[in-house]
Amino acid sequence: MTDNISHGTPASLQEKIDAAKRRLDEHTQEIVQWHFHESTGCPFWLEQKKSLSFDPLKEIHSFDDLQKFPPFEDEWLRGGPVRRWVPKALDGKPTYVFETGGTTGIPKSRVVIDDFRIDYELFSETLPDKYFPPGANWLMLGPSGPRRLRLAVEHLCQFRGGICFCIDLDPRWVVKLIKKKWMEHLEAYKQHCIEQAITILTAGHDIRCMFATPKLLDSLALALEERGTSIPEVGITGIFSGGTEFTPQWTRYAVEELLGGPPEEGGVYMTPTYGNTLMGLACSKPVTAADGYKISYYAPQPRAVTQVVAFDDYSQAVGYGETGRVKLTTLTREFFMPGFMERDEGEREAPFETYPWDGVSGVRPFHELASATTVGVY
Repeated sequence: MTDNISHGTPASLQEKIDAAKRRLDEHTQEIVQWHFHESTGCPFWLEQKKSLSFDPLKEIHSFDDLQKFPPFEDEWLRGGPVRRWVPKALDGKPTYVFETGGTTGIPKSRVVIDDFRIDYELFSETLPDKYFPPGANWLMLGPSGPRRLRLAVEHLCQFRGGICFCIDLDPRWVVKLIKKKWMEHLEAYKQHCIEQAITILTAGHDIRCMFATPKLLDSLALALEERGTSIPEVGITGIFSGGTEFTPQWTRYAVEELLGGPPEEGGVYMTPTYGNTLMGLACSKPVTAADGYKISYYAPQPRAVTQVVAFDDYSQAVGYGETGRVKLTTLTREFFMPGFMERDEGEREAPFETYPWDGVSGVRPFHELASATTVGVY
């Protein structure tokens, strides 16, 4: 997965790539031992172990060995009992359940104890204090309800010393409105969410940072403009955003039209992310005008790994710069998920100094599913 990317790879970078691979292999073995040992493992994997053609405790020594597992089926995450996913070693600890999807049918659910806190504390280290000042208050302009994102952003804010303000937003209702083509209702609901945000932003709470999905950020900027103000003028200095709508074209538009220009010229700093309930949060390589606002995401290895694999063979990585489907593996003590095929595709990106492992750019809905995918608030 982190093969020698070229004969011209600097020795220092190659050393980092090799070290990251060793760390991933060690971590993989440790997590597999944890989830498949009778004393610590979760009931789901201990039951699955009986039907496997190999013994994970004896035969998984590296990340590549995970190929021995059959593909992870998302149906396993639909329905209960949800406690079968709680490792025995963590039984009795306060546990959350976060949902993903669920517009129709039973949503996928994941149990979480501390993973969302760990993921966002790691992400916090990537945020520049100049634009995300420690102690600053935040606005969470995104989905609420049984979603990891709302609680995770709130923890991120608290971890950085601030207080987080949230709005009510049900993304499943948004998707239903879109599918029913109730565009008048959709617009009214969007305005309802934006009005909540503006009320908070103009109430003297000294909010400097925010999370917003691209669509909501756009709507917020236009609504503020109608009131004779802007995102920078209401005091926002740093924005963290995410979603499949995050394209180079949209990023350029946001920087030039919504955020007052590039940060180095006094505009609002915005960092894109790619994440979900099952993975955590992938950070992006710095996005610059010089690089055409290209967005490349790197998973939080070794806790999660993304691979870009061939459409006709999910066991084979595509070449650097080539297009494939995104394959996700999650490796934490709370959750083990090998080889889950995401509903996304993109291009495989090479390792670099900050993240010496593979990345993915151009993330968009997987073409075979795209027509059936309703993006909603993202």
